[in-house]
Amino acid sequence: MAKLSPIFPLYFDDQGTYASNVLAKDVVKQNFKNLLLTSPGERIMIPDFGIGLKNFLFEQNVDRTVNILLDRVQQQLKIYMPFIEIQEFSPSYEENQLIILIQYYIIPLSVTDILSVRL
Repeated sequence: MAKLSPIFPLYFDDQGTYASNVLAKDVVKQNFKNLLLTSPGERIMIPDFGIGLKNFLFEQNVDRTVNILLDRVQQQLKIYMPFIEIQEFSPSYEENQLIILIQYYIIPLSVTDILSVRL
């Protein structure tokens, strides 16, 4: 199988090379996670890139916060990953952690996947 992109964080596989994604859906998932975890202003030359989940870490778990976060995710997807449709968005706070589960559909691949992020 063709190696499409390195897996982050980088690590070595059994052959002594960097482990790589070999499925397009895994590349999309990794890029989506990168979009979620990057704070606006953090990416060089693209100051608006990123959702900045860390900014929501200490917010109250109320509908208004969830709506702001979901709007931010949808805005960023429209710009940087327009081929993704969010099917379900579930943020929650457990044991001082922000946990976000996102079920999404990758239009060109006709694949549904789930991304889970803990902060």
